[in-house]
Amino acid sequence: MFEATHREKTVQKKPLILLTNDDGIESPGLHALAEAVAELGDLLIVAPHTQQSGAGHSYPPVRDHTIHTHTLSLNGTAVTAYSAAVSPAQAVVLAALVLAPRPVDLCLSGINFGENLGAAVTTSGTVGAALEAVNFGIPALAVSLETPQEYHHTRDGQEIDFSAAAGFARQFARQVLRHGLPQGVDMLKIDIPAPATPQTPWRATRLSRQRYYYPVRRAKTADNGGLIGYEARIDHATLEPDSDIHAVHVDRIVSVTPMTNDLTARIDPQLVAEFLSKNGESYPSQIPAARSRA
Repeated sequence: MFEATHREKTVQKKPLILLTNDDGIESPGLHALAEAVAELGDLLIVAPHTQQSGAGHSYPPVRDHTIHTHTLSLNGTAVTAYSAAVSPAQAVVLAALVLAPRPVDLCLSGINFGENLGAAVTTSGTVGAALEAVNFGIPALAVSLETPQEYHHTRDGQEIDFSAAAGFARQFARQVLRHGLPQGVDMLKIDIPAPATPQTPWRATRLSRQRYYYPVRRAKTADNGGLIGYEARIDHATLEPDSDIHAVHVDRIVSVTPMTNDLTARIDPQLVAEFLSKNGESYPSQIPAARSRA
């Protein structure tokens, strides 16, 4: 009895790594990421069945509950992957609640076609999937590679070289698996400039307050019907030197942005209460803000 118990304790399972994205199960970025981190643990690959760029952290109604099974060749080994008609965030839910054989240790979302920078990252399905993992208590990395805009909504793009981005993803994934994330950090948003190599430096950055991707009205054509499009813009005069946009576009280095799912403004709530109660104008009656526990 003692020998069996001792043997069970000494046999340690590999970390379970969830891989997902917003470009769909067929994306070469997802395949490159899977090949790069295959040695780090057991892989659970669950992704949207179709292209879902720009889905953010959305939960659209699921009308088709089919779970599709795929066989991917990773470094010469056949690996089973799954897809469904869901958003990136819902793919994480499907993995965590239905497909995972045990608790997930790390979620990797990407590698995305196109950088995800600035204050508009909430529209990113790549980031949205990582944030959903965080809601399950899973540390996460959202990995994006700068590409021309025409690739942002593709799931083809075989000519895009994901090798450098995959290498950085492996490097940071290994660190998180070994040491976890710093206290107060839920996920890392990693953006790699197009010309990056394995020797490209990286920097810990802040999320820029600039929007980066701005909506624009397209000229109406037979293809787009005059729908809203978007373009990248940078105001260099006000660009923060410690921001993700500055790192990727000015310094041309890899940006690593620590993020959290806590969207609370960094201000004492009591100051907000006092502001809203100026001149005695407070309706309904205001209850003092609770103090954080030590």
